[in-house]
Amino acid sequence: MGSVVSTDEINRFFQETFLGPDGLCPVVTVMEKDKAVIRLQADPTMLRPGGFISGPVQMALADQAAYAAIFTRAGITPMALTSNLTIDFLRPCQGQAVLAEARIAKMGKLLAVINVDIRPEGQDKISSQSVVTYVLPSQVK
Repeated sequence: MGSVVSTDEINRFFQETFLGPDGLCPVVTVMEKDKAVIRLQADPTMLRPGGFISGPVQMALADQAAYAAIFTRAGITPMALTSNLTIDFLRPCQGQAVLAEARIAKMGKLLAVINVDIRPEGQDKISSQSVVTYVLPSQVK
């Protein structure tokens, strides 16, 4: 069984809901049951000296990828809310674009726990790992 939400549906939702003032929004490239992958094209405001993608950008990307992963099972659920996010920065994240791959570790009635790996596009080594916990609306099962 695949995702209950397509990449087109989630990208439309993100564009309508989260488009920043600069017009940039991560693009969801994969929606499979319990898995979402999103890609963010870096711009100069997201970079530290040396072309490193900043920690806050990686954290936001982890959160958004986890949010998308929940939708693979629950459908578009705007009121799923971040409860906790931890991140370990393993190595510098340097590149023009960054990918975040989120996988649901556990989805209960009230909480979902999602593991997110972040890496520069075109590289195999993970730059950061995150665990994100979401509180789910009561109607989500």
